[in-house]
Amino acid sequence: QVQLVESGGGLVQAGDSLRLSCVKSARNDDFSTRAWFRQAPGKEREFVAAISERTDTTFYGDAVKGRFTISRDLDKNTVFLQMNTLKPEDTAIYYCTMRGQGISTSSLDYTFWGQGTQVTVSP
Repeated sequence: QVQLVESGGGLVQAGDSLRLSCVKSARNDDFSTRAWFRQAPGKEREFVAAISERTDTTFYGDAVKGRFTISRDLDKNTVFLQMNTLKPEDTAIYYCTMRGQGISTSSLDYTFWGQGTQVTVSP
């Protein structure tokens, strides 16, 4: 079973930046799409960004487009989420996930999930 471990969350002020990391416990070419979702209290899980490890194609949710960047380091089995110009509405638990192939914005299409890392943005 492949495990995903997130890190990099924390408490920051509006306008600051954070970089989240997600390490995959083992390389598995059957699961080549990596993504980030987030969930704020009382809200549904929301798509943030996704990347294809095979093609480096990326896709972003409208709320973060232009501020967040997803990237990957294949040698380290790691995906990053660089978050700039953070806003209080970005406050949520951020989850790393992956699926077979093809980018999807639905959490139902993803197979493995990490435990999440808390991001809190103060005004």
